[in-house]
Amino acid sequence: MAVIDDVIIGVDPHKLSATIEVVTHRGRLVGAGRFTTDKAGYAGMRHYVAAWPKRLWAVEGSGGGGRPLAQRLLEAGESVVDVPAKLAARARLFDTGHNRKTDALDAHSIAMVAVRTPHL
Repeated sequence: MAVIDDVIIGVDPHKLSATIEVVTHRGRLVGAGRFTTDKAGYAGMRHYVAAWPKRLWAVEGSGGGGRPLAQRLLEAGESVVDVPAKLAARARLFDTGHNRKTDALDAHSIAMVAVRTPHL
C-alpha cells in the first residue's frame, strides 16, 4: 500500500468540537474523526493528522465560528484556507441530493470544496 502524505483536511468547527475528514487531492477518504476543542482534543487532532506531513486544512468559516481553530493552526505553522459556509452547503446538496446537516457530512463537503476549488 502506497503512503499518502498529501491531503486536505476538511474541518467542521463548533464551539465544543471539531469534526474532520481527511481526503486525498482526488477526494478519496483516508481518515476522519471528531475532537473536542480543549487542549487535549486539539492535541489529539494534531497527533491524528501527523501521519500526513503534507496537509492543507480547509476550515469552514475561518473568519467567524472557525476562527479560533484556524488561528491555532496558523500559529502552529499549518496551511489553512477558508471555506465559506454557503459554498460548503451547496457542495453538500450536490453530493448528497439533500441539504440535511450532520457534522460528518459538513466535514466531507468542506473537504470536497477544497479539493474542487483551487483559489480559496
